[in-house]
Amino acid sequence: MKPGTAVRADALWRALTFLSVAQLHLIANPLLSRPLSADHVKERPTGHWGTVPGTAWALTHIGLAADAHRELEVVPVLGAGHAGVVQLALAWLTGDLATIRPEFGPTATGLEALVAAFPAANGLGSEVHPQLPAGAYVGGWLGGALAFAQGAALDAPWRVVVPVLGDGECETPTTAAAWLAHRALSASRVVAVVHLNGHRMGGPSLLGSLSDAELASYAAGVGWEPRVVHVDAADRAGRLAEHAAFHTALMDGIERTRHGGRPVIFLRCVKGWTGPLAAHKTPLTRARSDAQQRWALRRWLLGYRPEELFDSNGCPIGDLAEALTIVRFCQLQPRDRDGDRRQQQLSAEAGRPPVHGVEPPRPTFATAIADLLHRWASAGHFKVFSPDELLSNQLPTIAGQAWALEVLAEEVLLGWLAGWTLSGRRGVLISYEAFAPLLLTGLVAQLKQRRLTSDRCPSLNLLLTSYGWQNAYTHADPSLTTALAATGDPSVRVLTPADPARAAAALDDALASDGLVNVIVAGKHATACHPLDTLDEERTEGLAVWKHLSDEGQPDLTLICAGDLPAAVVEAAAHAIRRRHRCRVRVVNATSLTALSEAALHRNVGDSAAVIVATLGHPAAVWGQLAGRLERPCEVLGWREPPHPMPQDELAAFAGLSVDGVIAAADRLLSGRLRRA
Repeated sequence: MKPGTAVRADALWRALTFLSVAQLHLIANPLLSRPLSADHVKERPTGHWGTVPGTAWALTHIGLAADAHRELEVVPVLGAGHAGVVQLALAWLTGDLATIRPEFGPTATGLEALVAAFPAANGLGSEVHPQLPAGAYVGGWLGGALAFAQGAALDAPWRVVVPVLGDGECETPTTAAAWLAHRALSASRVVAVVHLNGHRMGGPSLLGSLSDAELASYAAGVGWEPRVVHVDAADRAGRLAEHAAFHTALMDGIERTRHGGRPVIFLRCVKGWTGPLAAHKTPLTRARSDAQQRWALRRWLLGYRPEELFDSNGCPIGDLAEALTIVRFCQLQPRDRDGDRRQQQLSAEAGRPPVHGVEPPRPTFATAIADLLHRWASAGHFKVFSPDELLSNQLPTIAGQAWALEVLAEEVLLGWLAGWTLSGRRGVLISYEAFAPLLLTGLVAQLKQRRLTSDRCPSLNLLLTSYGWQNAYTHADPSLTTALAATGDPSVRVLTPADPARAAAALDDALASDGLVNVIVAGKHATACHPLDTLDEERTEGLAVWKHLSDEGQPDLTLICAGDLPAAVVEAAAHAIRRRHRCRVRVVNATSLTALSEAALHRNVGDSAAVIVATLGHPAAVWGQLAGRLERPCEVLGWREPPHPMPQDELAAFAGLSVDGVIAAADRLLSGRLRRA
C-alpha cells in the first residue's frame, strides 16, 4: 500500500458521507458556513441513508486501487440503486457531474444547487445514474449486479470489475445463483465486495446472522476466496487501521484475479454507522420543525470535520484534494472496435434473397441458426448464453463451444449478457419461451438504464424457442413479449419470423444492431421455406405483402401472420377463404410484431379491408400495437391459455389458430360486408 493511502482514503470517505447526508437533509448552507437554521433543512427529507457509509467506503478504496493499477480498468458496480446519493456526491467532487449538469459545478454555489435539487433533480433522480462514475449498473433490478459484473469482466484480462453488493441483495435468487455460476466462467476477473451491515431494508439480513467463520465457509463452499474486514472503530487511529486493512484486502484480491482467483471481501459494519444506526431511509425527518433534531443533524454533519475537507468556496483541500488528484473511476469501455467490425463483415448471408434465380437449399431451424452463430463466433468477441437447452433446441453443434455458456439460471444469464454487451461485445441468450418471463424485470431495468445514456452499445438479443403450441402444458407462456411490447419503448423489437431462413436473417440483423432489445420467437421444429423475394422489405419495414398468396387490387380481407406457425395456417386458409367467399384476399407477413404500430401497416393492409391477425403470442400484444388505429373490422387470433393439457391440434382449434379457426373468423368479418356490397 502506498504511503498516505489510509489518510487520503479517510478524507475521501468522510467527504462522500458528509455530502450524502447534506443532500438527504439540507436545501441550503451545505458547508455549514453559517449557523444551521430551519430554512436550511428540507421539509420532507427523502432518500436512503443506511447504505451510504459502506458504499462510500468501498468506492473510496476502489478509486484508490485503480490508481495503483493504471494498467487495468478497475470498474466499480453498485448493486444498490439507492446508493445514488453517494454517486452524486462522488460525481460532484470529481467534476463529472458538472459535465452533464453545469449548474452543479464543484463550487459552493454548485453544491448548494445540488442539495436543493436532491432527490428531484430532473433527469438525475436519486438512484445510480449511468452517465456518472460507478454508473455501469443502475441497480433497479436488485440482485443482478454480481452477474452483470461477471459478464462485463468476461474475456477481458485488462479489466477487473468490483461489484459492491448489499447483504440483503445476497438473499435474491439471482445473486445466490451467480456465486456458484462463476464456476462456469474460465476468464472473468471479479473482486466482489459484500457490504455486510446486518440489515435488509426493514429487518436483519440472513448473512448478517452468520459468524465470520460461517461466512468464510459459505463463500468457500461455492468456490470463492473470502476475507472479512470489520469496520467499527470510533476513533481516528482505529479507523485508519481499518482503511489500511480493507485496502490491503482489495489490492490482494485484484492480484489474485491474475491467477484465476475468485476473491470476495465481506465489509462487516453497522448499518448507518457514524449516523443514526440501522436506519434505512432518511432518519431525521423533522429536523426543519424540531430544534432537537436540527441540533442532532448539525452535530452529525460536523462529525465529518468538513473544515478539513473544503475551503469556504467549496474547493477540496488537504488530504481530500490529494486523494482527488489520483483516484480513478473507470467506466466500461469497448476495447476491440476492429473485432466488432470483423463481426459486421462476417454477418451471415443466410436468408437473403436468391441470387441469379438460384434457389438456396431449404434450411431447417437447426442448420440456419447454427451456421449463423458459428459465423459470428468466428470473428471473436461473441457469446451464446443458454440455460442448459442448446441440445433441446436442436443446436448440438453450439453446445460445448468455448463461446457458448450454459447454466440453469436465466436471470444470471441475462446479467452476463447485459455486462457483456454494455462492454461492447455481441451475443444472444437462447431459451424456451415459457421461461423467458423470468427475464422481464431485468430487461425493463436495462431498458431504463440504456435510455439514460447517449452511448449506443450492442443490443440485448433473445432467441425464444420451444413455444407453447408445440410443448407441454406447463411449458407455455408468451408473457414476455406481451409485457415488453406494452412498454411502448421504441428500442424494443419483437420479431416473429415465418421460417428458418427468416429466423436466421432476423437474428443476423439483431446481432449487428446497437441500442435495441430484440426478442425473436421461432419454433425449433420449423422446416417451411416461403419465397424470399420480400425478405429485404421485411427486414427494413418489418412487414411485406406476400404476392404469391395475394390477389391483385384492393383486398376485401387482409390476413396478417406473425410467426412460423401462423404463416403456415394463414397460407392454407387464404385459398379456402378465397374460394368460400369469392373475395380478394391479401396476405401480409409481419416479421416484426412491433412494426404493426408503424405507418407501414397502413400501406400494406389495403384501404378498407377487414383484417385478421394470426400471432404466436397473446392477442393483447397485437391489440396494444394497433391501439385502435385500424378503423375497420378486425380480429386477432393467438395464444389462449388452455384449461388442461391438450394435443397440439386441439390446442390450435381451442385458440382459433387453425385453418378452420381462420376461416371462421373470416366468415364473421366478411358475411355482412360482402352482402351489403
